[in-house]
Amino acid sequence: MTTKTLDLDISGMTCAACVGRVERGLSKLDGVQEASVNLATERASVTYDPALIGPAALVQRVRDVGYDAPSAEITFPVAGMTCAACVGRVERALGKVEGVLAASVNLATEQASVQYLPASTAPQALKAAVKAAGYDVPEKPSGAAQARSAPDAERERKARELTALRRSLMFSSVFSVPLLLIAMLPMLWPPLEEALMGALGVTGLHALMLALATPVQFGPGRRFYRSGWAALRHRSPDMNTLVMLGTTAAYVYSLLVTLAPGLFPAGSAQVYFEASGVVISLILLGKYFEALAKGRSSEAMRGLLALRPPLAHVIRNGAEQDIDVNDVQLGDVLRVRPGERVPVDGEITQGRSYVDESMLTGESMPVQKTPGEALTGGTLNGNGALTFTATAVGADTALSRITALVEQAQASKPPIQGLADRVVAVFVPVVLVIAAVTFAAWLLLGGPGALAQALVHTVAVLIVACPCAMGLATPVSVMVGSGKAAQLGVLFRSGAALEGLGRVRVMALDKTGTVTSGQPEVTEIVADDESRLLSLAAAAEQHSEHPLGRAIVRAAQERGLSIPAVQDVQAVTGYGLKASWEGQRLEVGSERYMAGLGLAVGAAGQRAAQLADRGRTPVFVALGGQLLGLLAVADPLRSSSARAVQAMRAQGAEVAMITGDLEATARAVAAEVGITEVRAGVLPAGKAEAVQDLQRLGPVAFVGDGVNDAPALARANVGIAIGSGTDVAAQTADVLLLSSDLSGVPNAVALSRATLSNIRLNLFWAFAYNVLLIPVAAGALSRWNLNLSPVLAAAAMGLSSVFVLSNALRLRGFRAPLAAPVPGARQNAAAQPAA
Repeated sequence: MTTKTLDLDISGMTCAACVGRVERGLSKLDGVQEASVNLATERASVTYDPALIGPAALVQRVRDVGYDAPSAEITFPVAGMTCAACVGRVERALGKVEGVLAASVNLATEQASVQYLPASTAPQALKAAVKAAGYDVPEKPSGAAQARSAPDAERERKARELTALRRSLMFSSVFSVPLLLIAMLPMLWPPLEEALMGALGVTGLHALMLALATPVQFGPGRRFYRSGWAALRHRSPDMNTLVMLGTTAAYVYSLLVTLAPGLFPAGSAQVYFEASGVVISLILLGKYFEALAKGRSSEAMRGLLALRPPLAHVIRNGAEQDIDVNDVQLGDVLRVRPGERVPVDGEITQGRSYVDESMLTGESMPVQKTPGEALTGGTLNGNGALTFTATAVGADTALSRITALVEQAQASKPPIQGLADRVVAVFVPVVLVIAAVTFAAWLLLGGPGALAQALVHTVAVLIVACPCAMGLATPVSVMVGSGKAAQLGVLFRSGAALEGLGRVRVMALDKTGTVTSGQPEVTEIVADDESRLLSLAAAAEQHSEHPLGRAIVRAAQERGLSIPAVQDVQAVTGYGLKASWEGQRLEVGSERYMAGLGLAVGAAGQRAAQLADRGRTPVFVALGGQLLGLLAVADPLRSSSARAVQAMRAQGAEVAMITGDLEATARAVAAEVGITEVRAGVLPAGKAEAVQDLQRLGPVAFVGDGVNDAPALARANVGIAIGSGTDVAAQTADVLLLSSDLSGVPNAVALSRATLSNIRLNLFWAFAYNVLLIPVAAGALSRWNLNLSPVLAAAAMGLSSVFVLSNALRLRGFRAPLAAPVPGARQNAAAQPAA
């Protein structure tokens, strides 16, 4: 069975009960394998069998359970159609694109109109499908495109919702503020009560309060009726249901008291219009603050998306033209001017410049770019003009992949969320039972005025128990935490990875390419004439493919040395090279090669032994039967490795090295960075076994970069791939470091722990708030005159959600323990698209 995964934006959710309701509604459909909903991102991820169900049915199901799955529409021209068969072919091609709800093509106007889900597809994907079907999509003039990107559509939708919420709040406040003053001020200032009674009388005062409460109840309050009633019909009551029942009970009771006061026992004919109108206004105020805070929680994502410029300078038919960045195609030739951001990924064909990649990789030093090197979309060009060819566009660019990974992490649920989910699944029904028991108990035991007391306490229970804070406690922290991580150059694939990294007790590191740079370099030269020695060695090695030989040639080139031409170059397997230069023998190789030639190495041999003990590889050079000296080649440490290891140990982790290198070399490197636990000479399969062995000490994170690290990355509790790594390593890992700087590891651990701590505090507050205030609202402390009115209950409920959101937003101020990468740290820019 082939399954697909569809992302849906969900609007109208207000609490964790809403999340459960949508999940259950979707899961009950035939063909749906799994449905996961995130309240903070307001998004659902649905895995389904396309043979049994389609996107339109999923959207309809969301609407049936009382919510909405917003969609977008786009109209664009299609050229090349000649008959109705063409129309059908284009429509079928569009219908197969994931996230398309409906597609209609008009042959007369040559226009295609598509309704789609912005969370699952984008306009460029629709146009690509039309082109793949054999038709053309003519370009529109710059600035005239009607299509909107998914982020733009989402941002506009959020802005519209915020505006509508603000209008509702302002409307309700116009009526509820006077209502509150009329209800409360006379209690505080008795002369005012006498004046009102003298002017209006009891009936007139109640009628005035009815006139003020009714527009609020059936104006802004309609949103609670729509969603709350739908929830009741599907037997899945939620926050809206509680508000609907509570405010309606207060309003109807007060209405009856106003119209027929004789129906009520003595002492019970009191009105509580403020418990309906003011409660609705306070809940709207809390929702407005939530919407503002949610907007701030996604600032990191907006910051990532803002890195992509809206326009690109494309050279077509010999002329430069500005087009929408969404319309750039593979193979297009583009130009980026000094100070501009790179629009898409590409390869430089002309120009030289320094490019600031810090917003993507976290590395502070600009990187020099020359023809043949890779450019990453979203990075900032320096003072040179560059011409490049587009190698990745749209969703295939590094920035789009990074954004998708962050969204994926934000939408996922960490294991700690399981507790909240289990509680919320039964919470609202339990609250309804508690409210019923409260009403019955006060009615039976309340004495004079029992009916009024029963109503007030029941409404307070219904209002104060709204589980908004529970639903937001975990996802909003994950949302802010993963967004902050992206700013630091750390990508978590899921909420589970974000949580799991904070629990790690053993940090296992690969050596080559992780602790070290992975690129051998000449580290020392021992000779009377260093330049002559290096140039002759490079002359012999310039045609060699051995990593040590390439390191020697590169060192000579970096020093600007001229490399002479040599003749008769021959490899001596296992020993080195021999050649002829100006009629003299030239030998380059190991100490045993020199011994085989009958050359005494003398003091140079002692120096070579010292270098070998430090993990260097000595290479001797002889000319005309005379030893000129030696040079040492090594895979140098990354400049950040030592302090990164120190930071990991300070975080309480045991640090180990697992490598396939020789024991002596591995221990020499480990000693330099402060690692005592070393597993050397380990094959790829053995690395996974070594990780499994270390797991007896606790959860293990493995940090690697190569194909041979993939088994260990998969075996570890948390796999971490560094930015210079291969695609295989990146796909296997749970956490990706965009930079090759190892300091990203302790930074990620610190952020993970800060996020976990934040989630725990949120959950504690959300649970403690309900546990403490529901009994107070029910009247358990009434004998000590400690009561919670419906108005105060609404204020407390709103403050609870605002507290949770505000606490999560504190993560935006997180300071990494190793805040800035070491300037000049080596970087492999070409590896960025692998992220």
